[in-house]
Amino acid sequence: MPNRPGVDSPESRPSSRQPFDERLTANIRAAFFEELAEVGYGRLSVESIVRRASTSKAAVYRRWPSKDAMALALIAEVAVHGVNLPETGALRSNLRQFLSSTVDAVRHPLARRIIPAIMAESQHNPQLAALLRDAVEGPRRGVAAEMLRRAIERGELPADCDVDQSLDFMIGPLYWRVVVRGVDLDPAGIERLTDGLLAAVTAMRMPGNIPGPERDI
Repeated sequence: MPNRPGVDSPESRPSSRQPFDERLTANIRAAFFEELAEVGYGRLSVESIVRRASTSKAAVYRRWPSKDAMALALIAEVAVHGVNLPETGALRSNLRQFLSSTVDAVRHPLARRIIPAIMAESQHNPQLAALLRDAVEGPRRGVAAEMLRRAIERGELPADCDVDQSLDFMIGPLYWRVVVRGVDLDPAGIERLTDGLLAAVTAMRMPGNIPGPERDI
């Protein structure tokens, strides 16, 4: 039976010196995310990915040594795409870029199915939880933190701005609206969220530095 396009055969398998077939890699990548969305991380298997991609286990294992390694590489690849946004010189426009980029990443129907499944699985899978921290949360949080630090240096945010809490707030409302509730954000909605986020991070101060009501002595 002839091999279908993109399927590894003994004649087409690359030697250690040959580059991978990028079309086949793309097929495996697509199969991974489709399977992840359909069955969840816990039930995801290399065998099911192989069937969906119409390839062989050898083709998968030449690229990634295990399911976890594949997940780490592919989720990280998607998560960091578009994370390095250009500096605009103003906090509001930087925040709007960040929100727009994040909305673009999570509004895809496949992403809406994958993200909740991964988050749920990570609650009782320490290895997956560590993967998400290292491959997803770390890079995106680092870029956003640097954005806020530059705003502090420019005087747009107070020197005692609570950067860590601000980072949580930057993604929380967007995640709840788009991923949990399934409500899309149009450009006007992103503008309103940007204004709300700007007001919130400006008011977030480190504990002990928040002005309180004056007291009579």
